[in-house]
Amino acid sequence: MVSMHGVQKWFGDLHVLQDIELDVARGEVVVVIGPSGSGKSTLCRAINRLETIQEGEIRVDGNVLPEEGKELAGLRSDVGMVFQSFNLFAHKTVLENVTLGPIKVRKKSKAEADKRGMELLERVGIDSQASKVPSQLSGGQQQRVAIARALAMDPKVMLFDEPTSALDPEMIKEVLDTMVDLAKGGMTMIVVTHEMGFARTAADRVLFMADGRIVEENTPDEFFTNPKSDRAKDFLAKILTH
Repeated sequence: MVSMHGVQKWFGDLHVLQDIELDVARGEVVVVIGPSGSGKSTLCRAINRLETIQEGEIRVDGNVLPEEGKELAGLRSDVGMVFQSFNLFAHKTVLENVTLGPIKVRKKSKAEADKRGMELLERVGIDSQASKVPSQLSGGQQQRVAIARALAMDPKVMLFDEPTSALDPEMIKEVLDTMVDLAKGGMTMIVVTHEMGFARTAADRVLFMADGRIVEENTPDEFFTNPKSDRAKDFLAKILTH
């Protein structure tokens, strides 16, 4: 569903993505972890060209990532993205936030979009909040709206860029539970996160990044119990002892 081959990315002199080789199968859940500044978010954002790359090739569902224009917009509508910040429209209701894309981009009728929107809000557990505006919701609820909004476009793949890092601890679980349900439902997902419990529970594969490279990849069990690289061992020793 997603393939990255020979991908290179620089910010000035800083080589933030180095020789990235990655294939994500349909229905696979890949969790990307690593220290701050390792290139995790840049990798995630490159997949729908929010970050441009200097070398290499990225494909989504067999199609090369377009440079710009309508083709790029079309591809982005197939790739759902959930960020650290919720990026909801403050002046629109929860339901309107979810239905805007399907109506404007997918050209669905309002009735059709509303019906699907309510189904998705029910799926993420906040259908009772449909008529409220985002400021009336908790952070965890807003992030679940953002997930429903991404799902409303019927994406082929979902990208999550540290979706819980801006949340209070008690709100993190409700968002992660929603993501676990998505994973169990067969959604192709690439998740950048610091939540090791989610990586253990929901991932088919864990990628460990450091210094712009994919240093190690393995099943969650194998990675967490028997990391191969010194960088991964050092990282896990620091985060799992606190």
